[in-house]
Amino acid sequence: MKPLQGVRVLDLTRILSGPYSTMLLGDLGADIIKLEPYPEGDDSRGNPPFVNEESMYYVSLNRGKKSIVVNLKTEEGKEIFYRLLSEADILVENFKPGTMEKLGLGYEVLKERRPKLIYCAISGFGQTGPYRNRAAYDAVIQAMGGIMSFTGQAGGSPTRVGTSIGDITAGLFAAIGILGALRVIEQGGEGQFIDISMLDCQVALVEGQIARYFGTGKTPQPVGNRHATATPFDMFKTKDGHVIVAVQKNSMWESFCKVTGLEYLLSDARFETNAARCDNEPALKAIIEPVLSEKTTQEWIDLFSAANVACGPLNNIASVVSDPHILSREMIVEVAGHKKLGKVKYPGIPIKYSQTKCAIESPAPVLGQHSEEILARIGFTNEKIAALRSGKVIK
Repeated sequence: MKPLQGVRVLDLTRILSGPYSTMLLGDLGADIIKLEPYPEGDDSRGNPPFVNEESMYYVSLNRGKKSIVVNLKTEEGKEIFYRLLSEADILVENFKPGTMEKLGLGYEVLKERRPKLIYCAISGFGQTGPYRNRAAYDAVIQAMGGIMSFTGQAGGSPTRVGTSIGDITAGLFAAIGILGALRVIEQGGEGQFIDISMLDCQVALVEGQIARYFGTGKTPQPVGNRHATATPFDMFKTKDGHVIVAVQKNSMWESFCKVTGLEYLLSDARFETNAARCDNEPALKAIIEPVLSEKTTQEWIDLFSAANVACGPLNNIASVVSDPHILSREMIVEVAGHKKLGKVKYPGIPIKYSQTKCAIESPAPVLGQHSEEILARIGFTNEKIAALRSGKVIK
């Protein structure tokens, strides 16, 4: 029994934020019916890289789902939609606000048919507000949400976070919101509309910087790899690479100084407290850097770890996917059964339940892989399915 076993999701999402959210729900056991637009499907199916003509971008975000391709601009397509809706607990879409209303399928219409429906809409700027109708992609949201303004090297240009954090955090908050709405249903409540704005989520993510601004009146600026409120908390060159050291409390500072042979710094008033170390960070870094360059990354990790000083290597993705700890935690898993790719490797499920263990049951579907299976289940005959296909309602 998985946490969301028995819950059915009608997934109209595409690209990243929405598919990421429904992927998480699927990981927790929900049945995800991905209704893709006719005839090309999810836009991300066109995103490189490709293996055997399949987009690995799409494959990475749509594991465990069933794909049906439906033309919702036709009356027959709407009939299919309504049959699927009749058995759905949740609908998720990430269109521009107003798109579903133009199709005649907005929340106000759907809730009349299915009062307990949880309808989650993810968009760039939300369903209300002056920016409601603007187009949005991750880089736009990162810029407008402020995260780019304090990311990068000190004195350098504003820098986009390397992963699409604007999309991904919206997907995470959408999944959290849906779980909350499911709890309301369990307690006898009604369904509801959930409005998720990528920009809202990005603002929520920079809470520390906002707190610093209101506390000091100063706008946070890029500080490179160091931490703005803890020192030494930075990346340092070693004999063969880099090591990340994260020191905040004084007991760890004492251990750090002993491991590096810099005990004399413990009596230096400039570095007596974390606040003092932050004020004098350039001077402290100039002392630490030449010392850490004398040993290899692994040597420092062994020494720091033994002394309970937080540290780690600078891994690239090749290192991440082969790290023995990450592998032991089943965070890289191989899933068999893809129609064109065979076995596919995925990041694993980071939520580890003690009683309701989750696993990735199947890879991402090829376009329309489950159209016939789904249509047969909701009452369409083979003859009708063939007619729908020839009529360009399904693919």
